[in-house]
Amino acid sequence: MAWGFFKKLVVADRLALYVNDVYAAPQNFNGLQLTVATVFFAYQIYCDFSGYSDIAIGTARVLGFELMENFNTPYYSRSISEFWHRWHISLSTWFRDYLYIPLGGSRVGIPRWIINILITFGVSGLWHGANWTYVIWGLLNGFYLLLGSATSNLRSRAFRAVGLPDTSAVRKLIGVAGTFGFTLLAWVLFRAKTLDDAGYILTHFCTNWDFAAVKTPQFQLKYFPVAVGAIISLETIQLLQARTTVLSYIPKMPWVLRWATYILCIFAIILFGVYHKTQFIYFQF
Repeated sequence: MAWGFFKKLVVADRLALYVNDVYAAPQNFNGLQLTVATVFFAYQIYCDFSGYSDIAIGTARVLGFELMENFNTPYYSRSISEFWHRWHISLSTWFRDYLYIPLGGSRVGIPRWIINILITFGVSGLWHGANWTYVIWGLLNGFYLLLGSATSNLRSRAFRAVGLPDTSAVRKLIGVAGTFGFTLLAWVLFRAKTLDDAGYILTHFCTNWDFAAVKTPQFQLKYFPVAVGAIISLETIQLLQARTTVLSYIPKMPWVLRWATYILCIFAIILFGVYHKTQFIYFQF
């Protein structure tokens, strides 16, 4: 539960101050601010979504129930297909079991399979809200999945031709960076209020990078160290999670270190959390 509150109050709600300013009127900000806001939103939505899931999982454990993990470090995915196996697993599984498979899934011809993918992702976008930005976001992710599937063999041959086999660390890094980049572009549509705003942001990322004007009205320069430090802390814990399950390791620590960890987490939330009336993003869907 504490880890969920850290994600929500320290990471998501802190980054929301910047994201809300920029996406409220993107025409008023330069390319650097648009880029920073989009990267911040990727972490905001992840920590907001996974934070409430962690709080729910922790609450359930207090009551003696075991709930499924809902997020599995999705931004470490090497493909869009892998991303959707790691992102909001309960919802993705629901759409797979109750929409994609009843439509025929992949047990049909290629044209029908393409339609099944686009319907599933289109409906998943509409499920988030009756707005064209959500629908196109869903269809764009479906297109990503189809494109990834169509070019899988070609990409594998190209990587092997330049000496990068499947197990190569460089190839894994390229896959993670590429997937994250495509996901960022899709998040613009998800977050933008209108298609016009989304179009403006997508076409102005590279314009007028003014490092002296990176702050926003709600997000002053003094907030950046806290925001960046929170993201680094998040990534550090997630990298440790790849090696060992942190939650299973903590109970094995000496009691002094264990309670020091608990207290450190609580004080981090108290000192660096943002305490506005900010609901979870997912509650609006």
